Amino acid sequence: MKFRGLIAAVVVLAGLGGWLWWSQKHPAKPAEETPTTPAVVKVDAHAVTGITLTDKGATPVNIVPKGSDSWQITSPNQYRADTDAVNAMLKALSDLHPASVVEEHATNLAAYGLNEPAVTVKVDEKNNQSASLSLGDKTPTGGGYYAMVPGSSRVYTVDTSVESALSKSLNDLRDRHLLPVQASAVNSVELTAKGQKISIARKPGGWQIQTPEAFRTDNYAVDDLVQQLTSATFDAANNPADAAAAFSRGTPVAAVKVTTASGSDTLEIRKSKNDDFAQSSATQGVWKVESSLADSLGRGVDAYRNKQLFDFGFTDPNRIVYHAGATNVALERKDNDWYSDGKKWDGATVSSLIDALRGLSASKFVDSGYTKPEIDVTVVSNDGKETATAHLQKTAGGAIAKRDDSPGLYFFDSAAMDNLDKAIAGLKPAAPATKKK
Repeated sequence: MKFRGLIAAVVVLAGLGGWLWWSQKHPAKPAEETPTTPAVVKVDAHAVTGITLTDKGATPVNIVPKGSDSWQITSPNQYRADTDAVNAMLKALSDLHPASVVEEHATNLAAYGLNEPAVTVKVDEKNNQSASLSLGDKTPTGGGYYAMVPGSSRVYTVDTSVESALSKSLNDLRDRHLLPVQASAVNSVELTAKGQKISIARKPGGWQIQTPEAFRTDNYAVDDLVQQLTSATFDAANNPADAAAAFSRGTPVAAVKVTTASGSDTLEIRKSKNDDFAQSSATQGVWKVESSLADSLGRGVDAYRNKQLFDFGFTDPNRIVYHAGATNVALERKDNDWYSDGKKWDGATVSSLIDALRGLSASKFVDSGYTKPEIDVTVVSNDGKETATAHLQKTAGGAIAKRDDSPGLYFFDSAAMDNLDKAIAGLKPAAPATKKK
């Protein structure tokens, strides 16, 4: 039996050796590569000097570069062009390979909708170079469109994404932003609404309300305002004459001036019946806009004020000093522990006090009622770089507070004050360390 098994093993090894010898003498042929269809159109976006888009039945639209990354519609009228839309067109044409070649020498272009193309795009480049493409009907399967280079008889199919990028109306190609600036470029905003003028200027790390007074500012609220202004768009489908008439009859809601390093643009919003209309110095005509824009601009200065009495946020302060009548507390943080008069205090009770101070957020701002403060609180934070002192006076339903470094009065409800009172009453020294036996 062992002898037979040995013979079988020898036979298998001989077979493997023979196959290895044969495979080395007859190597497998490499898989043939599928030839790539040459590009139909190639466009260098950096060399473009002009674009002409002709939609079937519409007046051709001419676009020229304006600056490093912006575009201008020059006809049928002068408009700012939507940079994203124009760049998408050029990207689709940058190195366009067809999905297939349908006919090399088509004689019946009507069969593909190319006798009268749905859209034709001509791109002019430097050195008298140009590239063109026409799109016809959708293919029967719906997976693409028939296309050709004007003057050629070769018919291709291209992906539906090409049609999406090229088939644009004048309104599609217009930049519909009311204010053509980036939010990050805005240096100041002047807003007049409800008879109140508000001016806000950018400063290192945030914003500063300047008018009506130098109030502490909620940076997030101002960032949101600037974002809404710079992203606001108009409805290009409305009738300009009707919009202008509605605007002239409308009730003023807000007027805005936005300033960047390049200059200033203005915007006025009016309400007419159930619709809102806007007129911008940067955009020709009067346009219908979303009502949410007027709602945002119609808020008063309090919407942009910092409601927090103290600014240490979610980090622990370095020092807390509290004085009210006979109660005097002075706490200082060393690493992660708190001390007063050289004695360590219970960390949990100090954390409750920090949470109570952090929770002093105004439910509203008031102009009166602050006559005789009863509580003085000083908070040192940011590694000793920031010091804020506030004085609080208890009133019916809560308390009114004022900071030393800024105008304005803060009103806190009774719940916020109850938390502060409980936290002060609950402070206690740390338990003595347990001695090891």
